[in-house]
Amino acid sequence: MYGWTGAILHVDLRDGTHWVEHPDAELYRTWIGGKALAACYLAPSATLPWNDPAMPIIWMTGPLTATPSPSSGHVTVMTRSPLTGTVGDATLGGEWGTQLKRAGYDGLIVRGRAHHPCGIVIQDGEIEIQDARGLVGLRTSDLAAHLKPLGPFVAVGPAATRGVRFASLVMDGPVTVGRNGLGLALSAHNLQFVSVRGTGIVSVADPAELEKASEDIQRLVAATPALLGEYGIGRYGSGAFYDLMVSRRMLPTANFRKTYFAEWRKVNACTGIQRFKPESVGCAGCSLLCQKAIGDGRFLPGFEPLAQFTALLENDDLDICLEACEICAEMGMDPLSAAGTLATYAESQGRRLEGEEILDLLYQISVGHGVGVDLARGSLSYSEQHEVPQFSMTVKGQEIPPYDPRGACGMALSYATSTRGACHLRAFPISHEILRKPVATDRFSFEGKARIIKIAEDACAAADSLTICKFLMLGCSLEECARSFTAVTGLETTAQDLLRVGERASYLERILNARNGFTAKDDTLPARFFEESGSSGNQIEVPPLDREVFRQSLANYYRVRGLDADGQPTLQGAAALGLDLHS
Repeated sequence: MYGWTGAILHVDLRDGTHWVEHPDAELYRTWIGGKALAACYLAPSATLPWNDPAMPIIWMTGPLTATPSPSSGHVTVMTRSPLTGTVGDATLGGEWGTQLKRAGYDGLIVRGRAHHPCGIVIQDGEIEIQDARGLVGLRTSDLAAHLKPLGPFVAVGPAATRGVRFASLVMDGPVTVGRNGLGLALSAHNLQFVSVRGTGIVSVADPAELEKASEDIQRLVAATPALLGEYGIGRYGSGAFYDLMVSRRMLPTANFRKTYFAEWRKVNACTGIQRFKPESVGCAGCSLLCQKAIGDGRFLPGFEPLAQFTALLENDDLDICLEACEICAEMGMDPLSAAGTLATYAESQGRRLEGEEILDLLYQISVGHGVGVDLARGSLSYSEQHEVPQFSMTVKGQEIPPYDPRGACGMALSYATSTRGACHLRAFPISHEILRKPVATDRFSFEGKARIIKIAEDACAAADSLTICKFLMLGCSLEECARSFTAVTGLETTAQDLLRVGERASYLERILNARNGFTAKDDTLPARFFEESGSSGNQIEVPPLDREVFRQSLANYYRVRGLDADGQPTLQGAAALGLDLHS
């Protein structure tokens, strides 16, 4: 096989055994890898409780991983979410996926609960289950000192072992990755870490054609101002979006009660770059280098955590923001959900949180102390427990990222339809609604957005199946990716073929959520967005969303997605994609 290794590693933590599966080539052609292939393997177990030992934790690379194809070093991790109960997944960067592929495996599937905390060590074809009891409770920077000699690693921090529902994964040290409570999912299996190192080479069918395809992609990336322009992601990281959200009057402030933060100049990415002068680093095989390393082991936060720990909490102190992100990284918590939960708490208390109080509350959450015990379950659970559910800015139980949906109707629809809860990356409408690429759409209109979001979801699912960085898609398209895929695998493939794989994965996730009781009632937004205006100004009016127009757009989405009026998959829709609705 070209592109794939043809091997998936299975590990049973219950008895420490492992075996290697060699799937039929047709499985790879149908599901490709990454997100789509992970969903295929999750399907038989999708209705199990998230903490059932039989619930698998699935890592899948893509056919482009560990090849010269640009920005292709990502890996998908998937299970059932402890936070939302939905399909829970994330795409991880760094070197871990590349090393797993070089070790000879397209994927890793872990089941069973170990008798005590353990770690999986993969060194090419050698698999070892190590006792990790001595690592439990270590901050992630201390954990890294023990694990880095073993190679790139994915691990959990103290928050996961203490049951924080939005505990994240950490990679190669104090760098948080993944939402949905994926760290807690690993901890439920008594899995403390997975490290991997490989020395193999992935075979490519047509190296010369891959080089040409890669050059074309790099040329398009270089010509995209949002990526490598003077004010682009390459220079400022994803924090480059901060000023854009300010200018568009859609930066969530004060728990989404406002959409403009007056003190933004004190905390934006430009201020951070000028003050800290960071070094640019990135994932394996990436030319964007969007991570900004300060030099003391910390990173400048990307846009989402930067916005959440400043504007959302009305905090104008960049040092507090950096310390808050550091606590999340050291303890292993998703900063978006952590900040969103604090914003709900602040509104329930009728006041703004002071800087040191933000840090203290984060610490209380991570160690299970005081009010942190309640906050550790997430903003929806906290707000319902304290009878203020209207203050929880969540979709399907997951905190909304810092792109206010009143300022972009496509974003509003994509939040509602996202299968893992509120997520800006499921359809990535930032491209056409904010950056106006490839074609500008009216961000204050739902007109045409149902079909746009459906197609965008499929395209993003295809990118996560290949697997490539979504930032790359701001410069190139699935047409260029199809050329890379064909060159790597030797299988003639078009952009429409890849889009079909993404559509199949998206529909399967709707099937899996439906089996767990999710319906149209879950595809909605908090009432605030339909009842309260945003912060108008700068000749921009930010009215509430029209609830009836939103509902009609959602109905249109169901129609083009092949769902029934209640958002449920149908026999016809499943059959058209080669899926079985009931198995």
